[in-house]
Order: sequence, then structure tokens, then C-alpha cells
Amino acid sequence: MAGFFKKLINKITNTAEIDWDELEADLISADLGARLSMTIIDELQDMGRKISADDVVTTTKKHIASILPEDMASLKPREDGKPHVIVMVGVNGTGKTTSTAKLAHHLKAQGYSVMVAAADTFRAAAVEQLQVWADRLAIPITKGAPNADPSSVCYTAHQACITQGIDFLICDTAGRLHTRHNLMEELAKLERTIGKQDESAPHTKLIVVDATTGSNALQQAKEFNKAIELDGLVVTKLDGSGKGGIIVSIYQELNIPARYIGLGEEPEQFRVFNKEQFTNEIM
Repeated sequence: MAGFFKKLINKITNTAEIDWDELEADLISADLGARLSMTIIDELQDMGRKISADDVVTTTKKHIASILPEDMASLKPREDGKPHVIVMVGVNGTGKTTSTAKLAHHLKAQGYSVMVAAADTFRAAAVEQLQVWADRLAIPITKGAPNADPSSVCYTAHQACITQGIDFLICDTAGRLHTRHNLMEELAKLERTIGKQDESAPHTKLIVVDATTGSNALQQAKEFNKAIELDGLVVTKLDGSGKGGIIVSIYQELNIPARYIGLGEEPEQFRVFNKEQFTNEIM
């Protein structure tokens, strides 16, 4: 039984009478958002009988399943033979660089060729971190000089992928603060630059969010979505925190689906998002 639902069952089972305000606060604390939490409470109250822990869990799961879209498959190479370009965005500290490496490893394990571009050029530690991962996982990497233009690093990497017939290019961009307008402008420039060699690129834009940051993750997704229209989430730190409701909130508010989830530090602890697994194991 997953963290959040387990706690909920224990609490309700040991309570003579449900405290509706407390239950609503519990649902909101799992980052399901006020709107969904109220909907769940209303439905439970409309049952007009004593509510069990199973009623709460079943109703919550039903609403999560009705909101989230059908599962999306892992990313696939392009049919035209050109590289599938993925841009990873997000603020510092969410696990973006690590997720870039894990996604590369995931795609490589499916038999695809992958290159990573260290476009977080303003943070030397990020370039070094991606280099360590690339060495460990035997994945080619393109880097620029310190403080090089991130767009030029991605352009060079894209050129190399086209020449070498590489299936996927994953660009690790700077961990931008979502309140910084100039850095958002830089993302728009990066998108234009990548499009010079293939006007359909970049093909997939993923934001990496930390499940434990709750409503901050929703705010980050809103801001990045304005700058570079997002295709999906990579959600990190879903290893038992019971805070996975942010996946539901972001989809309900912004229509951005979870594509991948990180469940730990190791490269293998990364997988395609699965709605049923999420509600049964993680929430």
C-alpha cells in the first residue's frame, strides 16, 4: 500500500467520526489541489452514510483515474531518420541533470543511440555532473566552453547527431528560476536555434519537477509552459513521499501529462509513467 493512502486508511480506521475539514486538509497536503479535494469531499458527503477508509481511497483513486490521461508510451525515434530532439527544463535542485542522464540510459536500454548536450553552461558543476553520468553510462556528450551560449552547444550537438545518424539528442538546459524573464527568453532562443537544422525540432520539451515541492512545482510548470510549450513532466523524488498528487494538479490545471518518474538515485529507478501503478503504488 502506498504512503499517502496507507496513512489515510490508518487515520480513518482509528477515528470514530470523520473530521471533514481534516480530511480535506489531508487531500490538499498530498498536492491534489483544492478543487479536486473539494470534489472528493462532496461526493463522500453525498453518500449519506457512515464513510469507511475504503470509501475515501476508492473515491480518490476513481477521481485521479478520471482526470489523468491514458498512459503515453516511451519516446520513439523519428520516422524521417532525423534525431528526436528532447529539451529538459526546470529550476535548479529538481534533479534535471540526473533525469537527463537517466532518460538517456532508459532510451539506450531500448536499443536506441543517444547523445546528451551539456547546455547548462553557466553552472560548471552541472556540466561535470553530466560528464560523470555520460562516462558511467557510456553515452556520448557534447559540451561547450564555460559560459558558452547554450543554444550553440545544442546546435553543435544536433549537427553531430544528424551526421552520425543518432536517434535521440537530449539537451540539459540551465536550471532557470521561473521568475527570470531573460532566462525564459533564452529558452525561446534555444528553440529557434535548434529549429534551424530541422524546423520540426525540438520535438519533445519536458519539465523536471520535484514531487516534494508541491504547489511550487505547479507554479514552475505554469511559467515554463509560457516560455516553451511543454509536452510532459518528469517527476522526481516519488520514492514514498506520498506527495504524488502534484501530477494530478498539473494535468488538471495545465493539461501537461507525466511522461516519466524518478523513484531513486540509480539509473534503473526511472520509468515511463503508468497511471495504474501510480495510484496503486505511489499515492
